[in-house]
Amino acid sequence: WQLTATKSGRGIVRAKGTYVVLRELHRWERDPQVLMACEKLIQVLIGDEPGPGLENLLEVKVPEELEQELQRLDREE
Repeated sequence: WQLTATKSGRGIVRAKGTYVVLRELHRWERDPQVLMACEKLIQVLIGDEPGPGLENLLEVKVPEELEQELQRLDREE
């Protein structure tokens, strides 16, 4: 996750073919938590690049209500 926090980091991770490795891991992995982590990371790698001002995802300010909702959804998964 830390490697994909910045735009340049995401570019490097994509260039190294990480998506293909994660896709294969996802095919045979049985642990639900590992599968969920793979799915979320794959979404970061194949998703559209965030807009201006969001190059470093660690610096994005998330409203408290949204953060609580996302945490609740994570617990439900």
